[in-house]
Amino acid sequence: MSGDAEEAGLAATFRRLIVNTGPISMLQYMGEANARYYASRDPFGSAGDFITAPEISQMFGELIGLWLADMWIRGGRAEPVHYVELGPGRGTLARDALRAAQRFGLRPRIHFIESSTALRALQLASVPDALWHHDLSSVPMEGPILLVANEFLDALPVRQMVRVAGGWRERMVGLEGDRFVPVAGDRPMDAAIPDDRRNAHEGTIVETCPGAAATVFEVAGRLARQGGAALFIDYGYDQVRYGSTLQAVRAHRKVDPFETPGEADLTALVDFATMAQIAQSRGARCLGTVGQGYWLKALGIEARADALAKSSPEQDAAIRAALDRLTGDDQMGSLFKVMGLAGPGWPEGAGFA
Repeated sequence: MSGDAEEAGLAATFRRLIVNTGPISMLQYMGEANARYYASRDPFGSAGDFITAPEISQMFGELIGLWLADMWIRGGRAEPVHYVELGPGRGTLARDALRAAQRFGLRPRIHFIESSTALRALQLASVPDALWHHDLSSVPMEGPILLVANEFLDALPVRQMVRVAGGWRERMVGLEGDRFVPVAGDRPMDAAIPDDRRNAHEGTIVETCPGAAATVFEVAGRLARQGGAALFIDYGYDQVRYGSTLQAVRAHRKVDPFETPGEADLTALVDFATMAQIAQSRGARCLGTVGQGYWLKALGIEARADALAKSSPEQDAAIRAALDRLTGDDQMGSLFKVMGLAGPGWPEGAGFA
């Protein structure tokens, strides 16, 4: 079935559902659209819809590998130790990180949390020793985990509440003619809004991500029980904010998130402030949340760029461009955040001071 036929099928399904039963939740719309999107394609790279940091430069994965190795060494070199990656893309980050970590004796068992058959095939080519899981429940409970989630939480579906004249309602997806549009639901939802936000002015939107909260809750529980450390890297914010952050990307351009469900990557900014609170509630330590540019520079990405440029002078311009893209405040440096977590008794993490 072609991509257009896939999209038409999903859009037609949504339209029939809305006509017959009324508007669907934003959570359902985003969740089903992204499930269809990721199951059917390799969305990464110049030929896909977007490029992630590991595909920009090997420096990104290498520094993550060195950070993990440093945490493991200072944490006591426990064995067995497990490298766990949520949504590992093409396996590029893991390949680069594990190569760097091996130089310091870290050779963990490798676990990928991935549901896409198409992406699993690419990951197998990059990291043939990996074991695949649908979720964290089948990852071993013995030994510390070193977990990485790069641009994973942002693709999990969000729930939105909107303040209307009569109080709070869930923000849904309805139809205006043949077009999908956001609409307010008809059921009162005031009880779902925290007390300190309940009196916001009309039109205010509160956005939450149940999937991200559940993921961080589970990871933090593993860290508290097994030990280890985790890095969550994504574009997001670390202060409470209001408004919808839903957006869509297709062929490296922002598009209308309601135009082609299942054919564009739907994402939302990650609420790192809430994620940190959830992690701490489970007994994990939050090492901090900082900008990606700050974190990479603290770990020595500029020196690594100099070394790469010296060994491959013909690649100097490309290396400098990649460095700027990963760390520049007008690129990924400020918008993208790095949140570090660790088990009780584990050391502080480099880059978060």
